[in-house]
Amino acid sequence: MKTFSCLKEPALIPAIALLVAAFATLPPQAMAASDAPAAKPAKAALTVSVTQAVPSEWPLLLSANGNIAAWQEAVIGAEAGGLRTEEVRVNVGDRVKKGQVLARLQSDTLRADLDQTRASLKEAEAGLAEATANADRARRLQPSGMITGQQATQWLTAEQTARARLAVFKAKIRADEVRLTQTEIKAPANGAISARSATIGAVVQPGQELFRLILDERLEWRADVPAAELARLKPGMAATVFTASGAKVPGTIRMIAPTVDAQTRNGLVYVDLADVQDAKAGMFARGEIALGKSGALTLPQSSVQMRDGFHYVYRVGADNKLTQVKVAVGRRVGDRIEITSGIDASHKIVSSGVGFLADGDFSDGVLADFNLEFQVIEVFDHEERGVVFHFVGKAAYFCVDADDGAVDRGL
Repeated sequence: MKTFSCLKEPALIPAIALLVAAFATLPPQAMAASDAPAAKPAKAALTVSVTQAVPSEWPLLLSANGNIAAWQEAVIGAEAGGLRTEEVRVNVGDRVKKGQVLARLQSDTLRADLDQTRASLKEAEAGLAEATANADRARRLQPSGMITGQQATQWLTAEQTARARLAVFKAKIRADEVRLTQTEIKAPANGAISARSATIGAVVQPGQELFRLILDERLEWRADVPAAELARLKPGMAATVFTASGAKVPGTIRMIAPTVDAQTRNGLVYVDLADVQDAKAGMFARGEIALGKSGALTLPQSSVQMRDGFHYVYRVGADNKLTQVKVAVGRRVGDRIEITSGIDASHKIVSSGVGFLADGDFSDGVLADFNLEFQVIEVFDHEERGVVFHFVGKAAYFCVDADDGAVDRGL
């Protein structure tokens, strides 16, 4: 009478549980037969999925950290002084267009000054008309001797004085009109308001800052790059910036700073950002700059096991023995990882389930892409007891003869 111990790999524990359940369903006669001394079951070989490292062309990336800042920020201040702020029309974050009124200053005093200057101008025009008439008379009468030379000179001089006085008032009117327009604080360009210090009722002084404007809402990423890497970068290279929210913002290197910080030995690389919806000025962000492409030996990430701070894979030898190999890893793209040392493309590597393996295990073959769901579909009689496990898509059983240790396996 043969006794079979049936194990299913790679998940042994569920198989043993089913095996116990199967034996519990046998008739008493069969259970009695099992009381006879049995040899120690042999260790079943493992069935694993294997793969090989694939040479690939992967992008070569330079990682860096930095801050997002306004590409150009305009300071908008008051040109006229001693005027009270009457109205503030925008707030931080508002998008504005060139020429849009942001705030208004008190203009009553300036309007009164302008009206007074215009009245003085009319007076000057009348005085000039009179002086011109007298000068014309002097020019007609002086040759005939009807007026003295001194009288003629006075009339001609009065005309020139009247003309100069008229020009002064015209210039003053232009100045008053300019001051009047300065009571409207306008945006110098399209952009977004990044700061506001204007307050209704406050008296402003010439040059006092009222707003800050990010021109064209244009932002840039200022990346800190080690000096040794700066030579590899050129304007026009593509970059990707990862914001705090996890969004990816594409960009392009605009320029590389000509100097390096004496303390950090890092240089600034200015990257223009194409989409600023998920980026804010002042935000810290990390990014990657594409340097080109380079060859990479890659494996599925499920092939690599991390243990005690090191990375390992299981190599399948010619004798089907599994050997744990320490490897060095590099870049990650999708579900694959770069292997920089430890194996080559000719080695067969276990592709999944490495957490259940140990150095020195044996594999009896390859079973790829099976589901771990199974059920008992047959229980042999007491002459040859065994359990057949049915995998979804495959049927497999591993039965060890307790008498002679022979392994009966089927798929």
